[in-house]
Amino acid sequence: MMKVRSGLLFVAGVCFSLTAFAQDNRLINYVNPLIGTDRMGHTYPGATVPFGAVQLSPETDTLPYEVDGHYNKDVYKYCAGYQYIDKTIVGFSHTHFSGTGHSDLGDFLIMSTVGKLQLNPGVASDPKSGFRSGFSHSTEVAEPDYYKVKLDRYDILAELTATTRVGFHQYTFPASEHAHIILDAVYGIYNYPDKNVWTYMRVENDTLVTGYRQTNGWGRTRTVYFAMVLSKPITEYGWQNGSKKEVYHGFWGKWEQSRDFPEMAGTQIRAWFDFKTEEGEKIKIKFALSPVSTANALENLETEAPGWSFNKVKKAGQAQWEQELKKIEVTADKDTKENFYTSMYHAFINPTVYMDVNGEYRGLDQGTHTAKGFVNYTTFSLWDTHRALHPLFNIIQPRRNADMVSSMLAHYDQSAEHMLPVWSNSANENWCMSGYHSVSVLADAVVKGVSGFDANRALNACVATARHASYEGLGYYIKMGYVPEDKNGSSVSKTLEYAYDDWCIAQMAQKLNRQDIYNEFILRSENFKHVYDAASGFMRPKMSDGTFKQSFDVLNTDEPGFIEGNAWNYGFYVPHQPAELIELMGGKKKFTQHLDSLFEMQLPDSFFAKTEDITRDGIIGNYVHGNEPSHHIAYLYNWTDQPWKTQLRVREALDKMYKPTPAGLSGNDDCGQMSAWYILSAMGFYPVAPGSVNYALGSPAVGKAVLHLENGHTFTITAKNQSPQNVYVQKVVLNGKVLNRNYITHEEIMSGGELVFYMSGKH
Repeated sequence: MMKVRSGLLFVAGVCFSLTAFAQDNRLINYVNPLIGTDRMGHTYPGATVPFGAVQLSPETDTLPYEVDGHYNKDVYKYCAGYQYIDKTIVGFSHTHFSGTGHSDLGDFLIMSTVGKLQLNPGVASDPKSGFRSGFSHSTEVAEPDYYKVKLDRYDILAELTATTRVGFHQYTFPASEHAHIILDAVYGIYNYPDKNVWTYMRVENDTLVTGYRQTNGWGRTRTVYFAMVLSKPITEYGWQNGSKKEVYHGFWGKWEQSRDFPEMAGTQIRAWFDFKTEEGEKIKIKFALSPVSTANALENLETEAPGWSFNKVKKAGQAQWEQELKKIEVTADKDTKENFYTSMYHAFINPTVYMDVNGEYRGLDQGTHTAKGFVNYTTFSLWDTHRALHPLFNIIQPRRNADMVSSMLAHYDQSAEHMLPVWSNSANENWCMSGYHSVSVLADAVVKGVSGFDANRALNACVATARHASYEGLGYYIKMGYVPEDKNGSSVSKTLEYAYDDWCIAQMAQKLNRQDIYNEFILRSENFKHVYDAASGFMRPKMSDGTFKQSFDVLNTDEPGFIEGNAWNYGFYVPHQPAELIELMGGKKKFTQHLDSLFEMQLPDSFFAKTEDITRDGIIGNYVHGNEPSHHIAYLYNWTDQPWKTQLRVREALDKMYKPTPAGLSGNDDCGQMSAWYILSAMGFYPVAPGSVNYALGSPAVGKAVLHLENGHTFTITAKNQSPQNVYVQKVVLNGKVLNRNYITHEEIMSGGELVFYMSGKH
């Protein structure tokens, strides 16, 4: 909700001066980092540069992953650590996932306090039970690479900014004889007692602290090193180990370790550093991370943030964001521009840089490697991002996406299982979700001519991954042509996803003249037909004896055979062969009626009550836009006789599923996929099947979009007669010639030129 008070503009808690806003034409003014911080968004509002390793953000509670030995469902709200509706802050940590439906990280939380020292965060119902502080959105400012908030309890102003590998804190204190900086290495997102394996801290001198933390979570073997430098010398310091399980302590008892002792080690460590402050005095902290060593962390710090000018670092970070946002310049109404550029902001958070300034990084084999000729990345949420995020990168970030492909190939080389990543982070394979959609990312880059890696090596890695019979029912799939539900769960989802990935491999092989590979995998790509039940008209779980599973509910999103979706939505998941799917389902007329029913029927709440990733906010009829498997469905009308319905449904989703408010996302952003769908669809096209050079046309929501491509060309999209009512496309003209088809090619975009949509209120 937008409110104007006394010359200030308030948008979802972000405060700008009207005068400054009018004079400042930077695109970052249209970014609202608070979008998606509430409900299902699971994003965070903190400080990070594009694709930064450090993602510094406030934490608003400390919910445990389990209660009384059982999963605590409320912890799901804290995948990113921050909830907009909360009223307290427990501190600011340096690593986060953006918009994921599962979580980890939250490394090295820092909290500043005054008065009596407390080393427990306490509980939200009684803030004074610990060191947490109340805060108000009226003092909260969130911008790209900048976050500010008043810690009301302590009268401390907290400000955050970051470089790629360094978090920069600035705390403005009141006058106090007892000012504290707390470094909490107990805190973590999705935390539980045994998550912290070991923590070590070393006070090198009165302004430098180094150390590391090992955790066992979603990434079961994570080690993060740090170097922390303070702008003011410490007067005294100490630490507390909250673990009750460490029985043996060696012979360290000869030292009094809890106060002013330079080494701290244990599993549940909270350290404190004390100062005396004058009114308005600023204490600054530079906190650098490394996957390799404390020496590398210190080198990262000295290289990226050598001085103490907070504003200089902030200005440089925001300049990076402005440079990235300017890759696409749009003309649209204010809400659309805010949705668009916030989506670009979210799309450019992940994957994250995972190497030090000297090129070193920790590999999947837990050894130290050096990235030669590429930037190494991590945070690959590939079940989500293969659909639109990486195809978007192939248009406006091809060099960066080539480095991401190289990172995936390095993962393959270091993998004990000899597989490409499924869901990887911080030198760990998390094995989350079905399929192995790195294949899609590699194929899309190869067929679209993205350079910077060995395409044949990429194809070989894809083939080896796809032949790994011991993985997730893949042996049954290879032998039987489908995954049998009685042998391996989520069988329909897996069969459909494997078939699509097989098609991707075939496209790579065809591009590279590998005919034997093409023949093998184009045949496998037809396997989606084996789980189609003509009697019911749906994709259906099949048993190992060849019969379809008897009990079957087409609406239930928790039904055996499917993962995070129901038979209605997964029934359309044949992105690589829409024409064959239409024929399989009875032809264009019947298929169109089936699609109409998906959007027009009403899915009762009971059918998604047990599925965390699906909520009412993300549903249109029975079409679940809030979760990724459905993202191509609205475009399938392009293969029928009524393509105007693609235009209608796309604009409906753009309008209903994205709002410039904290709860404005219709589901988890999932490392940029939800946002990438918006960016591409708002410009009027979408990659229904990554691995193809074609993009299906839709209905642009912007008046104009200018794409500044890395090859020096400019591609301009113009929507004539654009309005909220004019959602239908009367004709499309490409470079002065009428386009008599429902798609545009990658080459046509990358060659530059102009695409003009003529819009109307009638189809």
